[in-house]
Amino acid sequence: MNALEALKTHFGFDRFRPGQEEIVQTVLSGRDSLVVMPTGGGKSLCYQLPALLLEGPTLVVSPLIALMKDQVDGLRAKGIEAETINSTLSASEQDEKIAALAEGRIRLLYVAPERFGQRRFVEALRRAKPALVAVDEAHCVSQWGHDFRPDYLKIGKALKQVGEVPVAAFTATATPDVRRDIVEHLMLKDPAVFVTGFARENLSFSIVRTPRKMDKFRHLKSLVEKEKSGIIYCATRKKVEEVFEEVESWGTRVIAYHAGMAEETRTRAQEKFMSGRASVAVATNAFGMGIDRSDIRFVAHYEMPGSVEAYYQEAGRAGRDGAPARCDFLYSYADKRVQEFFIEGSNPGIETVRLLWEFLRKKADGLGEVRMSIGSMNEALGLKNEMALGSALTLLMRAGYVDRFDLPGERMRGTRLVKGDVPASKLEIDEDAMAEKERRDNARLQAVIDYAEAKTCRQEWMLHYFGDENAKPCGKCDWCRRGERPGMETLSEERQLTLRKALSGVARMSRRVEGGWIGLYGTGRIAEMLCGKETGPMREHGLHTLSTFGLLKSEGVDFVKALLEECLTTGLLRKEGAEYPVVALTPLGAEAMRGEFVPTLLWPGTRPAKEKRRESADDAAPASAREALDETEIPAAKPKKRRARRGLFDEDEDEAPGFARLLDELKKKRLEIAHSRHVKAYQIFPDKTLEAIARAKPLTEKEALNLPGIGPHKASHEFPAFVETIRDFG
Repeated sequence: MNALEALKTHFGFDRFRPGQEEIVQTVLSGRDSLVVMPTGGGKSLCYQLPALLLEGPTLVVSPLIALMKDQVDGLRAKGIEAETINSTLSASEQDEKIAALAEGRIRLLYVAPERFGQRRFVEALRRAKPALVAVDEAHCVSQWGHDFRPDYLKIGKALKQVGEVPVAAFTATATPDVRRDIVEHLMLKDPAVFVTGFARENLSFSIVRTPRKMDKFRHLKSLVEKEKSGIIYCATRKKVEEVFEEVESWGTRVIAYHAGMAEETRTRAQEKFMSGRASVAVATNAFGMGIDRSDIRFVAHYEMPGSVEAYYQEAGRAGRDGAPARCDFLYSYADKRVQEFFIEGSNPGIETVRLLWEFLRKKADGLGEVRMSIGSMNEALGLKNEMALGSALTLLMRAGYVDRFDLPGERMRGTRLVKGDVPASKLEIDEDAMAEKERRDNARLQAVIDYAEAKTCRQEWMLHYFGDENAKPCGKCDWCRRGERPGMETLSEERQLTLRKALSGVARMSRRVEGGWIGLYGTGRIAEMLCGKETGPMREHGLHTLSTFGLLKSEGVDFVKALLEECLTTGLLRKEGAEYPVVALTPLGAEAMRGEFVPTLLWPGTRPAKEKRRESADDAAPASAREALDETEIPAAKPKKRRARRGLFDEDEDEAPGFARLLDELKKKRLEIAHSRHVKAYQIFPDKTLEAIARAKPLTEKEALNLPGIGPHKASHEFPAFVETIRDFG
């Protein structure tokens, strides 16, 4: 059986998605590979399909129990032998599954990266001789990535002990730096690298400026009412609970999800959302990997994410069915404080590392083991930020001083000292690498702010960030929808000179640092300096001595302030700070200041009369009302009725008679079956397959085999339960 035949037989599809076939053939050839494919692009098939054709078992490394369970359940629903080993299993159950792998009774075995630190497991792998090791969420191996997990560092070294095993690494988001880390740490040999493109054509990205809590809730309420199903991401557990209560008060079927909840509660919440019994999830980023519900119509970020990588991966969970979906970032610069707290926690400093090491040496038992949770250790040490202790423990583990091990029957893990005789003063920790990590963490957070403040297409900006130099405007994001503003012009030489003077004034009133500028003053004070206003504060700060003092005196303060605001709008300047905002040059602004770039601006005083009249009317309204108008999407006078989404094989503009009603009944039947089996609804049939059934109305297994997503196993095991429903709509 070749790859295309296996695709139809096991997965029910007649053709590959873009990029999949070449990846599958490379994996089958035995060459190492690195695959960067956007969420929803079909990464899992690129290792699941080869696993069915290779001689020998396939090992899949995955970071979350819930993610492994979902994929294993989905494979079993297709009649494929798949198992998982995780910390919820007893030692004897784990041994039984490893034995089954070695005997060829398991086609795919899913394991967590922690297993590679266990000698017994590595020895068992050597005996089993896997034909392929697929590493999912491979960006977790890089400390420069957005979701670094130190256990991933064990994989490459362990596989060297196993022998020559082809490795395929998969991730949805990876900058060039992270890709290099993946190749190095997983020890990939001359890998074929596939970057299938990060663009998601069906997603529209928007920055929604929401300075107050009420602004965020107002926008969310409108979003939930309009789009129905989606995920709202929050930065903290406390905020999840707060937003959940608000959304629930609207009468929405909503679940909350965060790592502080009991595992059983989290599992119930996730299953409720995945089955369709809840339409909205309010969650931290603990909720996400493996979320394969196809009809998520929106993803909203209530607060600022920590990196562009995390944002794009989380936002990419919208619209996996290919239909239009929204990704709204509710932006407030003040939210930066939460992420700064996280950065502080993930960069503990060498003194905290030494403090923890001495504590562990004192508490270790005769076996060199400390059986305490991170929370208990933090309480004993009295650190303000518990995250810092966990990060210090990770640094000790990476340097080879400690190891972590599972405690049978308990959720927490123990700590084992590997070099317990080394005093804290002799710890060999790479402090330069620690400093570099902190710098990169802050740079990633600044990139999120740059993205939110950018005056360009949202998706184009992100694609450039990930190294795609051929990206073009998407035409759907909030910036693209604004269109060209009336009155914008390419500046004459005279106006270019005026602009360069204004930007030079900003530079002189900023602090120069490596790679850019840090703002110190707001637009009002900068305008006064450029216009030569010798006020008390001007003399007090010595600003009257600057070479740019009075450089634009003939233009007037109001004009200069308007010019600086236009520079903010077009991305030549950026605003920093919440209560007392200051401005600084962007890299683009620096190019314009040096005359290397000629921007297109709406020059102050040149706006059309119609726009001026509208602005005057806006000025008469309270500031809060104007902000609401700026950020609210005004609906058309007669909104068009939304037509049902089209399926894969649609040709006609109008749906077949009764399509919507039949589709609704098919979904009800699917939900009934899913509840009876305690599985996710999409594992029976995804929405696209139900849409195809609703149009074609097949009544036999043979007819069903012609539809997307239905292979022989699905046709014989799942389809018959839907025949009666289809027949009723004859």
